[in-house]
Amino acid sequence: MHGRVPDAREPFPPSENAPTRQRSAGHVGLRAGPVGAGGSTRLLDLSESGPSRLRFPRGEGTLEAVLVNTAGGVACGDTFTIDLTLDPAADLVLTTTAAEKIYRSDGPVSRIENRLVLGAGARLAWLPQETILFDRARVRRRFEADLDPGAALLAVEIVAFGRAARGERITAGLLADTWRVRRHGRLVYADSFVLEGPISDLLARPAIGGGARACATLLDVSDSAETRLDEARTRLAAWDRTGIEAAASAWNGNLVIRALAEGVGPLREFIAGFVAGYRGLPMPRVWQS
Repeated sequence: MHGRVPDAREPFPPSENAPTRQRSAGHVGLRAGPVGAGGSTRLLDLSESGPSRLRFPRGEGTLEAVLVNTAGGVACGDTFTIDLTLDPAADLVLTTTAAEKIYRSDGPVSRIENRLVLGAGARLAWLPQETILFDRARVRRRFEADLDPGAALLAVEIVAFGRAARGERITAGLLADTWRVRRHGRLVYADSFVLEGPISDLLARPAIGGGARACATLLDVSDSAETRLDEARTRLAAWDRTGIEAAASAWNGNLVIRALAEGVGPLREFIAGFVAGYRGLPMPRVWQS
């Protein structure tokens, strides 16, 4: 998806005119795997740098990792990366402690890169809380995953355009999302999403957002994903979707749900309820706070 309004005016000052600042560079590297024959998934290796930290709430069953950004958000020119490796048969849920905020930029683009490797039979539920795009924010995100045979990935991303409590509009900005997923070394899912310029005006167009102020994507890549399309559509039909447009499709071993909403609150509630029912498990506790 790509939306852009040509404008002779430069919406941001040239980057060479922006003041030089010290920028954040956050990185976490995580490897997890089962310990012992049929054992529970445990943390095997962890590296952290910059403002990025991972916390592991105590509990039984699936290992849960909570990503914390101690900087409080993503400022112009910041970079954040995650390198995650799951050994064969590992089971992990990754979420965030709160919504991620992308602050206003005076030119530089922030970058977020997530690189995932899932061994044979590994399972990952990628469930970050929503990202809030401030007016004039500029960010490029890349999500790459490599799955071995039998691995399963369930990934959710929610984006709010502007701070709802302030009635904020995105008069100028950039959101570029790139998704690439491979199974057995073969590309099975590729998606590029770009909104640049007066994003709120672009989203008001019927062919782009129909007035939406938030959007969400749910991606299931697994051996059973494509066979669950009817179930997913039944769950969508059963949910009260006032102010929300959502639809499901499946192909090439993937199931994808897209949703647009008038506000991020109802969309967040809708996605959380759908995911809990679809997984048959409650959402991470941080989602309930």
